[in-house]
Amino acid sequence: MYLPRSLISTLYLHLQRTHHPLSPPVLLLVALEPDALCGCRILTQLLKRDYIPHKIQPIAGYVDLEKAGRDVIRPMMESQGGSGGVVVCLGVGGLVDLGGLLGIEAEGDESSYGGVEVWVIDARRPWNLGNIFAGFPIPPPIEDEGELVIQRPQGVDGGKIQRDYIPGKGGIIVFDDGDIEEELVAERDAFLALVDMPEVEDGGDDSGGSDTESEDEDTPTDSRTGQKRKSWSDRDDEDESSGDEDRPRQRRRSNSSSPIPDSPTRPKQRGLLSFSGPSAIASSASRSVSPTPAQPPKAPSARKLRRRLLQLRRKNESVLQAYYSLGASYSEPISSMMYSLASELGREDNDLLWMTIVGVTSMELYGRSSVGVAISTSKSTSPKGWLGTRGSRIRQLLRDEVRRLNPPELSDSSLSGNRNMLPENSGIIPTTARSPTDTSIRLSPEPKFLLIRHWSLYDSMLHSPYLSARLHIWSDTGRKRLHKLLAKMGVSLVQCKQSYTHMDMELKRGLRTKLLKYSELYGLHDLVPAADTDGRDRGGTKEGWGFVRSWGWRATLSAQDVGVVVGAILEVGKKAVTTLENGGYDRGREMKETSDEDGTLEGEEWVGRFWDAYDALEKIEELKSALPTAQHLHRAILRTGTSLIEKKQIRHLRAFRMCVVKDGPDVTLFTHPSALTKLALWIGEAIAEQERENKGKIGHGGRGTPLVVAGLNENRGVYVVVGTGGGGGGGMGFGDRHAAKEKKEKREAKAKARELKKQNKEKIREQKREARRLALGDDADEENETESEDSESSSDEDSDEEEDETSQTRGFGRNKFGNAFQEVVEETNARVRIDSFEHCVVEVKKEDLAGFLESLSMKAVVG
Repeated sequence: MYLPRSLISTLYLHLQRTHHPLSPPVLLLVALEPDALCGCRILTQLLKRDYIPHKIQPIAGYVDLEKAGRDVIRPMMESQGGSGGVVVCLGVGGLVDLGGLLGIEAEGDESSYGGVEVWVIDARRPWNLGNIFAGFPIPPPIEDEGELVIQRPQGVDGGKIQRDYIPGKGGIIVFDDGDIEEELVAERDAFLALVDMPEVEDGGDDSGGSDTESEDEDTPTDSRTGQKRKSWSDRDDEDESSGDEDRPRQRRRSNSSSPIPDSPTRPKQRGLLSFSGPSAIASSASRSVSPTPAQPPKAPSARKLRRRLLQLRRKNESVLQAYYSLGASYSEPISSMMYSLASELGREDNDLLWMTIVGVTSMELYGRSSVGVAISTSKSTSPKGWLGTRGSRIRQLLRDEVRRLNPPELSDSSLSGNRNMLPENSGIIPTTARSPTDTSIRLSPEPKFLLIRHWSLYDSMLHSPYLSARLHIWSDTGRKRLHKLLAKMGVSLVQCKQSYTHMDMELKRGLRTKLLKYSELYGLHDLVPAADTDGRDRGGTKEGWGFVRSWGWRATLSAQDVGVVVGAILEVGKKAVTTLENGGYDRGREMKETSDEDGTLEGEEWVGRFWDAYDALEKIEELKSALPTAQHLHRAILRTGTSLIEKKQIRHLRAFRMCVVKDGPDVTLFTHPSALTKLALWIGEAIAEQERENKGKIGHGGRGTPLVVAGLNENRGVYVVVGTGGGGGGGMGFGDRHAAKEKKEKREAKAKARELKKQNKEKIREQKREARRLALGDDADEENETESEDSESSSDEDSDEEEDETSQTRGFGRNKFGNAFQEVVEETNARVRIDSFEHCVVEVKKEDLAGFLESLSMKAVVG
């Protein structure tokens, strides 16, 4: 089921009303990422204010998720002696069949879900359609005139929760951010048609399709991607024997014995034929085949009906398959959805707003965009930005909320002159609070530097991914270019290498003006917000401005600073801080005594870091103490990226570029997928800039060149492999009105041309009909000819529509590494472990990497 955006507070209000001291605590399953962490912080604040007990359980991957289902969630079911309850999944399981994976779907005579209600809030796409359009407990059938009739659940229409829905009976409920309502109409119709379709076996003897088609047809297409992220083929020699104990029940099915990823028995388990059961199928089949008074006297033969049914099923399955094969993308962040819930409840305040801002900012840091994990390829002429128009709208709403919840002080607003003297209004980024008790959030014209308040200006510019790519910092020429830029700005190397907070005030005051003046010479168009965004008028939008918060005299940090530090805690850990000065950080030293082939110990270590990051979001001293960790990680990214480019270790394969991180002082840092993703994005931006400079455009027909980076985890004997997109495609940028207008005009012109073509064809057909009638007078032939002409006409129109669809490029440029990884797993004997919630992350055995990459190079990895 899915909860529309307009009813986002309905379930929480019901929980608030029905909660009592003996109610089971709400269970929060949280992914190990900053956005989910911030969303968790917001939700726990709401629960605390309503005195609702809750329990947080960090989830590292699908193994952890299945274990939580088996050990914690399944015992909550009423059929298992529990009393039901609410489970909230934040960034966890949006792509998989949660009912099956958590073990709360019906088995045998059990009732489905057993009073356990699972709320799913996730920014990753595609959704698992079984969770959206099914996922509800089926009421017991009632007898009507000797037949068992399946009851439809009350308050649910086509998977959509209505206002009269009564929570508390259990089920899977996905929180819709607007995408399901607006974009999944065709997928909903196809899914519901398959649900209501009687089960008919395809014997393969129909003239309409080959044996291969008939074999594929029995498989509901949506199960492919519903299983994709759950696939687990690590250690093939154990698959037949002990693998059943190691991996999630649902994932085992997707790689059972056949190279075809879809299991013929899958519909019953996924809820695709939700109203299954022998009597229900028999009755529905008899109803669909038996003639009624509305049918013509001569009923079609059973074979003909069967053929039509199979064709209809194939058509609907192809719609679902097309949706799943679009590739990965990201939509509204979890923290933004949680803030919407708080806003509906009237609970918004500065603390919750700050968590939302940090969560949204972290999405940009990890390259999570409307085309999946990909680099940023923004240009001044066409600023696509993060999440396109939606991202711009979210940021503008956040800026409006900052103004609303942080009005100017009376002393500041008394005179307009005083207002313009504030640091942020004069182009200076604030580095201190306004008073000892100041905890406000402010807008700031942040440059695209890294940790500028906590580093020197030089180091901040040197380690900025944006500047590194565009100035070619990895080379001596690039360093000289940076020095020349600083010299033109009138900043000496001595001054810029001291702490930014202690720099000369005159230099800081004129920094933005000088950056705006000289950045254009180096192609740094978006380095700082333009002067026309200052918005000194009351309606100023301040597009491109960042967010800064103060904690009295203790600290002043930007949202990007907090996102970088929290991410570093999750990826490197606070234990690294004490060892940075003593020859680097070696995580393997702690684990030499034990073997960790399945990653269990590593997962436990990551979960421990989760709590450090959770505390750091609230305790400013904890956050400040982790700043050296973030600096260490980004120094390692610069060192490693520079080394790979200088030594020309980036290879160009058929479908993508690739490089392997297997030696060097920082190799242990990149065993974490998120740290490796940051390195991949750094290298990817550098490659994209080189391509743009050499060819004048990004490669792969505007999609950008994808990149695969493999990092060696020597302790476990595996490579962590990350695939990033080239950054092409995606949504239209905010303000790119000219391109949007041109597209609209082009579509309208095509529609007019299609209409004219249709009218001309109709005239020609009419003339042909008249000529045939006069010549032959054969009605049957006329009907047959008309049917064929109609079908030709409709096929022409369909092809025209498909061309138009292509011009709109749904899925263009999306990251399809997840689909490609799954295909390679099915075709090769590579020992692969797919356990991350991130579509583009996979683990490959050290010995199998070469074969894996060779097979991967033949796949389509970008939409």
